[in-house]
Amino acid sequence: MAIVIKVGAPPAEKTVTLELQLRKSIAGDLMVFDHGDIDIVLSPAKNKVTAFPKETMSDLVYGAQNRLFAFLKKKGVVIPESIQAGAFGGSMEAMLETPVSEGVSAPKMALINVSKFIDDERPYFENTEAIISMTDDELLHPDKADSTELGDVPQSTDQGSIRPGFIRDPYSLSYLYTI
Repeated sequence: MAIVIKVGAPPAEKTVTLELQLRKSIAGDLMVFDHGDIDIVLSPAKNKVTAFPKETMSDLVYGAQNRLFAFLKKKGVVIPESIQAGAFGGSMEAMLETPVSEGVSAPKMALINVSKFIDDERPYFENTEAIISMTDDELLHPDKADSTELGDVPQSTDQGSIRPGFIRDPYSLSYLYTI
């Protein structure tokens, strides 16, 4: 869905078009779902940005949140000392900078920079998804070199990991039982 944002005062405003998977909540928060690891919520009323994990909290999620807030800090969109853990488990949040000029809106600038961050990150999480699907494809449809047809396994006297004649119990080592 394309979003049109007008930045600046009416005589000098610029139009920016962004393409994001975006929803607006009842409270007026903008929720961005484009990133592969995190969901980003921009709250204009509270003047803050929050990043939530998509599924479960992991090192990948924390890395993505860390990169997002480092990017926003470098661009001057968030207050560096306000970056902290959020109230929801695994979330991170930061307060938006107050703009100096009157024609600039902090939430609009934050949305533009979040879009730039997602565009920078897109090759990373698309590559990760491709690797996961390739691994699944290798398991479900193996090559001829990595598989055998049913009945094509050559027979031998010692086959598999459980050798006949060994006794295994939890209280002793495996030993050979002879009759």
